[in-house]
Amino acid sequence: MAERKTADRAAEQAGVDVGGGDAIDELRGQWRRERPDLELAHLDAMALVGRIKRADHLLSKGMKTVFVEYGLEFAEFDVLATLRRVGAPHELTAGGLIKTAMVTSGAITNRLDKLERKGLIERNPDPTDRRAIRVRLTEAGLDLVDRAVVAHVENEERMLAALTPGDRAALDGALRRLLVSLGDTHLG
Repeated sequence: MAERKTADRAAEQAGVDVGGGDAIDELRGQWRRERPDLELAHLDAMALVGRIKRADHLLSKGMKTVFVEYGLEFAEFDVLATLRRVGAPHELTAGGLIKTAMVTSGAITNRLDKLERKGLIERNPDPTDRRAIRVRLTEAGLDLVDRAVVAHVENEERMLAALTPGDRAALDGALRRLLVSLGDTHLG
């Protein structure tokens, strides 16, 4: 409990209202009780990574509720959104999708099969490379992703409503520095 108060005081000095405790505070306290030999800084790092992972889980769960309304899974939305954001003609090679979407090469075929069956994308041979396939949004896919993205960003706004603009800017900057330090500087 004393560790949490110290962390809370540091957060308050930085101008952050931490409100009540969370599940990670409970886990951190259990580790502190069971392993008092662990450095406080290590427990702080464990708590921070735990919060990032827990936030990812909860945000993903919240996003899933929106995608279900559009008959999509997150991975399918990601493919459609990737094709949408590259601009007209809303087309990439399968390899280009792997590089720019949050998708692995092993999963891309299954996702494309599902989206093609739904009539949201079409696949055609690449006229410049016989080994490549070009993936393009259909009109139905373009219409669906345009509607879904509006609901998606409104949902993200709701999920982040507890954060002030200052909180958001600070978190955004800190997470950007973390991602860059971990080597995540480009899509793909």
